[in-house]
Amino acid sequence: MTKNIDSDKSIREHIVYLLRDGGAHIDVETLLADFPLDKINLRVPKIPYSPWQVLEHMRIAQWDILEFSRNASHVSPEWPDKYWPPATVIATHDEWQQTVDQFLRDRKEMEALVEDPATDLLAQIPHGTGQTILREALLVADHNSYHLGVLVSLKRMLS
Repeated sequence: MTKNIDSDKSIREHIVYLLRDGGAHIDVETLLADFPLDKINLRVPKIPYSPWQVLEHMRIAQWDILEFSRNASHVSPEWPDKYWPPATVIATHDEWQQTVDQFLRDRKEMEALVEDPATDLLAQIPHGTGQTILREALLVADHNSYHLGVLVSLKRMLS
């Protein structure tokens, strides 16, 4: 029995590590800590979005996955239009910080869901179509990792 408890705890720790740190790349806190605020609305030629739009997309998608995972009455935004902010929106520095703060709060909520021993990581989410909390947590980590790479690239190109 101890082996199963130890394995379960270890799996939860690995998932949280993936959500929080990623391992193979920079963590989001480090990247965002010194992101140049004068660049958050700039675009690179042939890239259709600004750094803020990427971060806001990450926030929206992560929030949607989190809410789907824990709330049977959650209604996801319309895909793809409502998963991205309007192209014409120019974010203020306060809006950038609000996006950062909400992104980090929601990620922490996903981590807490995974860490909770009462959460059966492999049980199908009752209101889903076969999804599990494990799948949804890995989806968040994968999606965030992909777009974090985009943000790293945009930061380099804009600096």
